[in-house]
Amino acid sequence: MATANTGFPNNFLWGGATAANQLEGGFDLDGKGLSTADMIAHVPKALRKGDHSMEISSRRIAEILAGDLSERFPKREGVDFYHRYKEDIALFAEMGFKVFRMSINWARIFPNGDDAEPNEAGLQFYDNVFDELLKYGIEPLVTLSHYETPLGLTLKYNGWASREVIGLYVKYAETVFTRYRNKVKYWLTFNEINVLTMSPYTGGGILSDKVEHRLQTIYQALHHQFVASAMVTKLGHEIIPGSQIGCMLARLESYPHTCNPEDVRKAQVESQMNLFFTDVHARGEYPNYMNRYFAENNIVIAREPGDDEIIAAHTVDFISFSYYMTLTVTAGPEGDVTGGNLVGGVKNPYLEASDWGWQIDPVGLRITLNTLYDRYRKPLFIVENGLGAIDRVEADGSIHDTYRIDYLKQHIIQMKEAVRDGVELIGYTAWGPIDLVSMSTSEMSKRYGFIYVDLDDEGKGTLARSKKDSFDWYKQVIESNGEVL
Repeated sequence: MATANTGFPNNFLWGGATAANQLEGGFDLDGKGLSTADMIAHVPKALRKGDHSMEISSRRIAEILAGDLSERFPKREGVDFYHRYKEDIALFAEMGFKVFRMSINWARIFPNGDDAEPNEAGLQFYDNVFDELLKYGIEPLVTLSHYETPLGLTLKYNGWASREVIGLYVKYAETVFTRYRNKVKYWLTFNEINVLTMSPYTGGGILSDKVEHRLQTIYQALHHQFVASAMVTKLGHEIIPGSQIGCMLARLESYPHTCNPEDVRKAQVESQMNLFFTDVHARGEYPNYMNRYFAENNIVIAREPGDDEIIAAHTVDFISFSYYMTLTVTAGPEGDVTGGNLVGGVKNPYLEASDWGWQIDPVGLRITLNTLYDRYRKPLFIVENGLGAIDRVEADGSIHDTYRIDYLKQHIIQMKEAVRDGVELIGYTAWGPIDLVSMSTSEMSKRYGFIYVDLDDEGKGTLARSKKDSFDWYKQVIESNGEVL
């Protein structure tokens, strides 16, 4: 007789997730080259628009390289994990982390992206970080490319718009796979690969003012990343027996605004356009529905012999994704538009929103988990989920972030329901276990962490770390394997 799952598996991987460009700092230390993220300036509130696409022109990059530093570039400094990683990892261990998601900054290993030899100081830094994690029994989950393409590849090749970058990425992956084969089991090839369609610069190091046909360039670059991901998946399995290599999607579950069939169809199309990326990674082929999209938008994917075969032969071991919100879409003009969500959409009257206007939908996470597992039947890993909020430090130094606890609690409840539904969920890494620089606006006031970092939007502060109330709460969640919330 079959029995239902009642909770998380005993080997469930609880932890937190970060990105090198938002965390590390040390942008010009020990031989590191500039990355695309190092050119992204802080966006003051008065200048913010709805999309925060983080596009940048070739002219502006030239001005910055010529010495125009009139803007602040907070991702260059991060929160100084580069010097404080031992302190930070000790705090993660105190919470009981089983896994820590981080990225390797490609430009720390190959400063220009196409260097003949890797930078030994960069390799040694990550050796030190992995050793510190393993000392506490924390598994590293490493993203190879997390919005940090070496700037040299942008200037020389226009990033992933050029097929030349495939070989350079494979060389980089082979270097780190070989170096860390005894230290890292879990790998992700590209962070939120679909974001390249929203910001070619962020996702692919592509300068849009250097291309004539934007959509053609975007999907050609994505093809290059799909081929590279498959090649690296093959390579990782060869170099690290037993390794687990996954893809990563910014999941955007779409609801129809009404039961009008036109709205339902609109939501279906939006979902297909989001799942296209995991279809290629997990099923090993381009889905048929993209043929019409390519034809209607004059997109012709240039393939080389063997591309389709390697994509088909080397699919990912698991599917990971970020989940912050759902979208509500309509085929008609009705409905109030919300600008806070990652890609906009119609306001959902049944949902509350964060301080930044992101609609909060815990049940949507259960829906997403079931959707992905029904479609792919591969293990799932939630590698980003969290609440960006304004935290108030009390006179005694305490931070009572009950709103963050409630947000995470409601999402974990729905995760457990999905496991009971039969979904194979292997782990959960809350985004930003320590406060870090915002991806979209490079601000510090949008805080996600269980650990507070004394640093403000202007770059002022001591960088001292302190625990929020959510720190002890999450420690309890991990200790009880999600039973005590």
